[in-house]
Amino acid sequence: MQTHEIRRRFLDHFVKAAHTEVPSASLILDDPNLLFVNAGMVQFVPFFLGQQTPPYPRATSVQKCVRTLDIENVGITTRHNTFFQMAGNFSFGDYFKRDAIKHAWALLTSGVDDGGYGFDPERIWVTVYLDDDEARDIWRDEVGVPETRIQRRGMADNYWSMGIPGPCGPCSEIYYDRGPEYGKEGGPEADEDRYIEIWNLVFMQNERGLGISKDNFEILGPLPKQNIDTGMGVERVAFLLQGVDNVYETDLVRPVIAKAEELSGRKYGVVHDDDVRFRVIADHARTAAMLIADGVNPGNDGRGYVLRRLLRRIVRSAKLLGADKPSMREFITVVRDTMAPSYPVLDTDFGRIETVAVGEETAFLKTLTSGSKLFEGAAESVKASGESTIGGDQAFALHDTYGFPIDLTLEMAAEAGLTVDEEGFRTLMAEQRQRAKDDAQARKHAHADLTVYKELLDRGPTEFTGFHELVSEAHVLALISQGQRVPVAAAGQDVEVILDRSPLYAEAGGQIADLGTLTGPGLRVKVNDVQKIAKKLWVHKVTVQEGQITEGDVVLAQVDAAWRKGATQGHSGTHMVHAALRQVLGPNAVQAGSLNKPGYLRFDFSWQGALTEAQKQDIEVVANEAVAADYSVNTFVTDLDKAKSMGAMALFGENYGDEVRVVEIGGPFSMELCGGTHVGSSSQIGNVTLLGEQSVGSGVRRVEAYVGLDSYRYLAKERALLAGLSSSLKVPSEEVPARVEAMVERLRVAEKELEQTRAQAVLASAGTFVDKAQRVGPVLLVADSAPAGVGGNDLRGLVTDIRGRFGTQPAVVVLLGDVDGKVPFVVAVSKAAQELGLSAGDLVKEFGPKIGGRGGGKADMAQGSGSDTSGIAAALDAVRAQVADKVGSQ
Repeated sequence: MQTHEIRRRFLDHFVKAAHTEVPSASLILDDPNLLFVNAGMVQFVPFFLGQQTPPYPRATSVQKCVRTLDIENVGITTRHNTFFQMAGNFSFGDYFKRDAIKHAWALLTSGVDDGGYGFDPERIWVTVYLDDDEARDIWRDEVGVPETRIQRRGMADNYWSMGIPGPCGPCSEIYYDRGPEYGKEGGPEADEDRYIEIWNLVFMQNERGLGISKDNFEILGPLPKQNIDTGMGVERVAFLLQGVDNVYETDLVRPVIAKAEELSGRKYGVVHDDDVRFRVIADHARTAAMLIADGVNPGNDGRGYVLRRLLRRIVRSAKLLGADKPSMREFITVVRDTMAPSYPVLDTDFGRIETVAVGEETAFLKTLTSGSKLFEGAAESVKASGESTIGGDQAFALHDTYGFPIDLTLEMAAEAGLTVDEEGFRTLMAEQRQRAKDDAQARKHAHADLTVYKELLDRGPTEFTGFHELVSEAHVLALISQGQRVPVAAAGQDVEVILDRSPLYAEAGGQIADLGTLTGPGLRVKVNDVQKIAKKLWVHKVTVQEGQITEGDVVLAQVDAAWRKGATQGHSGTHMVHAALRQVLGPNAVQAGSLNKPGYLRFDFSWQGALTEAQKQDIEVVANEAVAADYSVNTFVTDLDKAKSMGAMALFGENYGDEVRVVEIGGPFSMELCGGTHVGSSSQIGNVTLLGEQSVGSGVRRVEAYVGLDSYRYLAKERALLAGLSSSLKVPSEEVPARVEAMVERLRVAEKELEQTRAQAVLASAGTFVDKAQRVGPVLLVADSAPAGVGGNDLRGLVTDIRGRFGTQPAVVVLLGDVDGKVPFVVAVSKAAQELGLSAGDLVKEFGPKIGGRGGGKADMAQGSGSDTSGIAAALDAVRAQVADKVGSQ
């Protein structure tokens, strides 16, 4: 049975049982505890906690999930996957244990022709929580599972929570016995490789407190209602029903491995190390494609860093398999072809997904090239010191700082006749992982308590009147202070005000909230911010300036008109810039985020590489031509599928309802799903002036712009600046750029001449140092302070010149500078002196601590810098003593 069919049968089964089919949430939710959605129940947490009233008593979904705590273990065995699909059925105070168990049993054991999966009921085992006699009795007495195939387990195995304060409860897990060829007898307690868990039924009935492990937390008490949360692993069911040994051999994963076999010329199932790499490619390619589809871009922290690691592990694995050409496009294409039937976005947005993935591959291949050079330097240093092992700290630095994989370090070290301190590397990696886990745990906290808003949410959404008016009469439904309802708030107090209707825009979609006032007889309240709760309740954050506001009052809610005008210009200007970007750059320039406020907009978009000046000019021209065309701005509400069929742009990773609002500017010029406020026609935006463009992450660029009066003010400043330069240079304004360029070129030439003169003066002093050389045994030693202000390349050149003047004689030259409070130094040792046992690197180790310095190099040359100028004399004495100790008696 194919995986897509397994998904479909699950949803159909529960829809027939009166469940509402709910689409998978994005992998990215606004939850401070989660990097990515990692369980099917995440989007339903407010319902389980009783903070919001669910719109349906029963639901079913197949949720896409990503878990990345064990990325390093992926591929080593066949049990770890970063991306998986969790099929679930949920009851919000409706049915409980009996129906949950019977629904699951019916789907698993019903015949294929009857819509089930056709599992042999004699091979199914179940577990229950230690004291859950009710669940045991249902399984045994009503379903018919013999007590010999029912096992009781403790909190670590059969009591579920999210690992943070929130909903929890005992669970019953369903296992399938694969047979004696996969392990020993005895049920799940004896062998979880033979007995595979396929479904977990969680009886969500309690709320947990703080704790640090699966079986060490306080049960705070019962939830408002008894709920059901189940999760069936789609991929696990797939490999059982498809008769293969593990997830990597199923219909949606094996094709990626097949492509890797084709590109590398190697076969899966022959060599364990190769199999690990095949599995890494297959797993990570799926996860990366899904993350990019939901709007994640490679970066150096958070979600972006996880995606970057996944993509780079694909590249590394392909390289280690022997694939000698870039292969990311091939892998992502296979993922699209296999998974698009369930996730159409992989097809409709393939251009962007491919661009991001291939862009990261290109960047990492460059990193591997530079990393190879760094490795070669490290290897040469190890050999020069007479050692044969690259330190664990060096391997860790290559891996952590430069992204150079340990596998390649080991391979290249072996080729160079060296070994690597793997134990030291693994220790440093373990320490880093522990720091990451500790940091993640420190950032975890209980879900925000929205209970105070529940009654208000149940009354229905706030009526937003701001599309049509700036002033509305409204009733004060509630006042909230520090998380508690209060009946009244007096002058000077900051509170939250909930109204039944409001013209003030609540922050959303990149548009910041309106400013405004609430007024009444003897009352004036300043509105500082407006936020949404559960996307439908407007929360006005206010300061009472005069009088007092009371629950039940009738007030006049008014938007600051000047603020709103600027905000609409900024938001409509954002749509203009987005449309212009796509017209100039093509359809892959897709929105990755935005911010707009009065007179200003910031727009992030997917793109590889900086924009050229010509592209930036073209974007500005296209946007302003659209403004000048005075396009009408039309808005309408329609269903999501129809909006997309019309070509309306959606923000990736955003969850939309069945009905969406479309903002159309100039017909086909710009059409986007948007809930923001806009101008009436494009000419009201005013001039659009791009301020600049920059990178904000791998594959993501950002443009900023002023609109309207802010654009005029900016251009006025620029004009005044140009006029000033024109006056100072005494040339017409159009000649200023050429004149400035000529002046810069003259300055560059003068600086180069000055540098040459200074270098010649420095080298001219070499003779003086040679004349002052001391003889220490057979060695000529120059250990002195460098000329004032000499450092960097000048100092290295001077030391090299001095050493050269001694010809084939044993010579050591050490010069320490004093430049802006720093102590640059260079050490040079002639070949003859090296044969006497002297090494530049050893000398640095001897005198470096005297100046608070560090550095490194080879036996013939070393350089670095210190921070303590008061130690220069002591450092030079240490050099003299070290040379004397080595060769004084020779």
